[in-house]
Amino acid sequence: MHPTDVPGLPPGVPEHLVESGIEELYPPQAAAVDAGVTDGESLVASVPTASGKTLIAELAMLSSVERGGTALYVVPLRALASEKKAEFERWADFDVDVGVSTGNYESSEEWLSSRDIVVATSEKVDSLVRNGAPWIDDLTCVVADEVHLVDDPNRGPTLEVTLAKLRRINSGLQVVALSATVDNADEVADWLDAELVKSDWRPIDLRTGVHYGDAITFDDGEQREVPVGRGERPTAALVADTLEEDGSSLVFVNSRRNAEAAARRLADVTESALTPDERAALADVADEVAAASDTETSEDLAAVVRKGAAFHHAGLSADHRSLVEDAFRDRKLKAICATPTLAAGVNTPSRRVIVRDWRRYDGEFGGMKPLETLEVHQMFGRAGRPGLDPYGEAVLLAKDHDTMDELFERYVWADPEPVRSKLAREPAMRTHLLATVASGFARTRDGLLDFLEGTLYAAQTDEGDRLASVVDSTLDYLAANDFVDHEGDEVTATSLGHTVSRLYLDPMSAAEIVGGLRDADDPTPLGCYHLVCRTPDMYELYLKSGDRETYTELCYEREEEFLGRVPSEFEDVRFEEWLSALKTAKLLEDWASEVDEDRITERYGVGPGDVRGKVDTAEWLLGAAERLATDLDLDCVVAVREAKKRVQYGVREELLDLAGVRNVGRKRARRLYEAGVESRADLREADKAVVLGALRGRERTAERILENAGRRDPSMETVSVDVEDGGDTSDARDADGQASLGDFG
Repeated sequence: MHPTDVPGLPPGVPEHLVESGIEELYPPQAAAVDAGVTDGESLVASVPTASGKTLIAELAMLSSVERGGTALYVVPLRALASEKKAEFERWADFDVDVGVSTGNYESSEEWLSSRDIVVATSEKVDSLVRNGAPWIDDLTCVVADEVHLVDDPNRGPTLEVTLAKLRRINSGLQVVALSATVDNADEVADWLDAELVKSDWRPIDLRTGVHYGDAITFDDGEQREVPVGRGERPTAALVADTLEEDGSSLVFVNSRRNAEAAARRLADVTESALTPDERAALADVADEVAAASDTETSEDLAAVVRKGAAFHHAGLSADHRSLVEDAFRDRKLKAICATPTLAAGVNTPSRRVIVRDWRRYDGEFGGMKPLETLEVHQMFGRAGRPGLDPYGEAVLLAKDHDTMDELFERYVWADPEPVRSKLAREPAMRTHLLATVASGFARTRDGLLDFLEGTLYAAQTDEGDRLASVVDSTLDYLAANDFVDHEGDEVTATSLGHTVSRLYLDPMSAAEIVGGLRDADDPTPLGCYHLVCRTPDMYELYLKSGDRETYTELCYEREEEFLGRVPSEFEDVRFEEWLSALKTAKLLEDWASEVDEDRITERYGVGPGDVRGKVDTAEWLLGAAERLATDLDLDCVVAVREAKKRVQYGVREELLDLAGVRNVGRKRARRLYEAGVESRADLREADKAVVLGALRGRERTAERILENAGRRDPSMETVSVDVEDGGDTSDARDADGQASLGDFG
């Protein structure tokens, strides 16, 4: 099908597609058009990665905009939201405005009503519905990217309920669900009342197989020799073999530590294949990586990037991940060693995918558990870049013949598992039932059951009694904690329940916070941090070997600061959870006490991305705690607010005013304070030479800070100062703000 044969698109769009090199639609895209995707028909597209799913979504959204509607594109990850917004902005020339929204769960984001296409995470869309964003009523098309993730126990229920709510709000809503190939795509299509386009077609061939001995055996029985030398690892041999054909490799391993160790080893392989121009380009990328964070992780990553390799995992900062992904897409990096997070939607295709580790540790399983087939197939799908690679290869590694047979049966020849709703899990049900009541979707028990009939869970279960039982037990919990009033069949959200829903809190988190704050007059920052760290909404740090003794001692030293009863050591599970929350809270206290970022990452065995994640989550939860304390007229509001601000800025109490000035950050605030500039008011009156000296002679930075503080004449044109530390005025990290965590976000 030629682009000019596609109906319903804005004028000029088909011609633009042709000019951009699309002379013929891929078969799945043509099938989607035949199924009515540009005529407003709902559709589930279950096709492999790199087979054109995004264009299917664009055709649906552009035709919806042409009909006068608004389109919503729902993604599972924040990083993917930014990537998709940048991709969709190519339609700006056709008067299509794109907006993105991923954070601030208390806002209705009314400015988005002026956008034609909105990109958002499922959590953000859920919060928009809860907060009554009026523009949601005007949606005509919603695209759910990676819809197979309804199977995910953490994020899946939010996507599922959000789609059910959007369909309830907009009865004629077009739903376009994009999915990897799954076993029960027809079930998902039935749930969404959608046409199904299911295909195994790919624009370039994907060969899958297993490496054992000195060869890859592919699914069709053919072999490719990849000998492994004495003392050489199979992964290194496979990467070197890919480099011989000027290809890149993605290596999937099961842990962060393994990703970093494998990248160090492979850097020696990739370095030997670099040209002088590539070395120069990578040196620039490495400098940016080193400048992104003052941590050992940053230095380690920069070291391997200079040699053409990288590691990628959730412990990296967002800047680190973006730099690595961009350099890999630009073919500067030759190999990335990653945990499976990289397979979850970010666009990083390569010539060869190597799945080195097909088991990972699972605490509930009690040991190393095989990865699911769908997850491994998602990794496979990263092999082969259309327009760049003649083919893609995905290879698993086996150490013996029996393992090779198992890998063929389990992954190469197997169909991916069916997706199953996880909505019936207790955390998901209590969160979404409260939101459903608070946002007015249901006002009775029967109304709740009726709403839930529109979910995938109801479509997949014949146990109607189980659904009713789960609803009843959840309502009992919500009523016991004063989140809903439940009398007879009537169910209404209390004032507290409305607040909890708008704050996007798990009701169990809210109950823990309210219980801790009720008896707190003037809590310490550590007490506040520990309180929010023991809620279900905070992922706690694990206790490692030796930690139990360390944090048990700290627990008893600072017992008076805790907001709640310390469990007995004989309550083994509860006490260990208490100590894990204490370890997490201590990290936050260190951050708010201006401990250097590299010291924190070393002390707690985490990456800069983990620190950022803990700080962001704590800031959100403490903001929610402040709001709850205010609504309940508790005496601890000021103390909670100060604890939140100290985490937000990463400073001691005396620096809060200074750190609140844009572009100051924690390190600059301390230098200014030590120079006698102690407040925002001081910045407006201080001797400019003193300010410039404290800022290491960086004139542009000083001018921005003075302007942000409200100084009438921020110019530094006539100011001179002797800069210490050898006149260091060229630090790349300072070009757009000091490279400390306090300036990010």
